[in-house]
Amino acid sequence: MRWSPVAASAIADHFDISYELEHQISGTGKEAALASIRNVLDKGIFTMVRQREMKGLGHAILTGEALIGHEPFGVLLSDDLCLNEGPGVLAQMAELYKQFRCSIVAIQEVPADETHKYGVIGGKSLKEGIYSVEEMVEKPQPQDAPSNLAIIGRYILTPDIFDILRNTGPGANGEIQITDALQTQARNGCVIAYKFKGRRFDCGSVPGFVEATNFVYENYYQNS
Repeated sequence: MRWSPVAASAIADHFDISYELEHQISGTGKEAALASIRNVLDKGIFTMVRQREMKGLGHAILTGEALIGHEPFGVLLSDDLCLNEGPGVLAQMAELYKQFRCSIVAIQEVPADETHKYGVIGGKSLKEGIYSVEEMVEKPQPQDAPSNLAIIGRYILTPDIFDILRNTGPGANGEIQITDALQTQARNGCVIAYKFKGRRFDCGSVPGFVEATNFVYENYYQNS
């Protein structure tokens, strides 16, 4: 997703201290909420880079190379909201990374007529919910899809993905696709697909956003 300068500034401001707002709520019943907010700000370092052109997710990830260096890293796409009662999806994948030490993609089953919306994997089942990826296709038609196991917006990637992305030409929609780079990585080594524990909402669509909003309200706020 490409953000306008105004939107990008708003995101940066969201993770900064608002002295004016804190002054306004000082001494009110809302002041107690500041502790949890300050806790997040104190524990994190927030840095931004901007993708200047809409060239696909692969290009967006490559834009962040200067911040990552030579470490494995996680990618979270805001279109996908994932909720569960236990560890979050990326935390589940981080535990899996300790075992396999390679790139990992989160997957879920989708209806066959929706494969054209996703990157889809084909591979060999290693154990329940875990697959060794042999094939990845970006937004295939149902007749061309290797399975109905679709990649959703959670990844753990190893740093060699940057060199692969640099040498990956435009794919579907004329964009540099992370799926194509991961396919290269799978051929040369190891990519794991993980059927995560939790529920995913597609907030990139209006019905999905409404469904997520209603679910969060009913399950997290209604009785609070």
